[in-house]
Amino acid sequence: MAKFRKKIVARKLRKQGKSIKTIANIVGISPSSVSLWCSDILLSDLQKENLSKNNLQKIKKGFNIASENRKKERINRVNFYKKIGVSKVAKLSSRELFLIGSALYWAEGDKKQRRVVFINSDPEMILIFIKWLDICLNIPKERLYCRIEINQIHQKRFFDIQNYWTKLTNIPLTQFRHPSFKKSKISKIYQNSQNYYGSLQITVSRGTNLNYEILGYINGIIESIKHDKIGN
Repeated sequence: MAKFRKKIVARKLRKQGKSIKTIANIVGISPSSVSLWCSDILLSDLQKENLSKNNLQKIKKGFNIASENRKKERINRVNFYKKIGVSKVAKLSSRELFLIGSALYWAEGDKKQRRVVFINSDPEMILIFIKWLDICLNIPKERLYCRIEINQIHQKRFFDIQNYWTKLTNIPLTQFRHPSFKKSKISKIYQNSQNYYGSLQITVSRGTNLNYEILGYINGIIESIKHDKIGN
């Protein structure tokens, strides 16, 4: 297209309210040339408003695209390092599980009472604790009883919450004690509130001596670290 023809098209598009950048892309010339050719064309208030709206929409679209790209990049990075972590752990020995469970109880178990009590909201952690009791300490599920602790604002969902925990642990409802409803000043209901299941407290029956023994495991870990008794 000849230069004079481009100028005619550019001015026509400008009069229609097109932006300088849009005209430059359509006609195939630099924005500075379009700006020069159309400097005498005044846009109406409506055209200016439309251009402003379009610019805001483009900015929002660009922001959303950038945000989505960052999210994808983050997910890819998380998955990459997750694979590295899984490959490094590989298969656990029974001794490794024994030490993991002991450290887990050290962090999350009740060490002040003369009984074995573990409470957590993380379902994977709950399952690891139950497996530790079974494989390393020979404690069957029949010796476990549970108590659900939830915020009182979720009391109406208690039936679903109870079913969630009994299905997860495969512990029958007959071994569940009365729940504990926690009072809270928080009245806001979050969008993911349906995924909230509170915490599960697991207590081992006849566990006084077992409690003393587990405390011994913890002391053993402390002594080994303190005296550098760490093998390859």
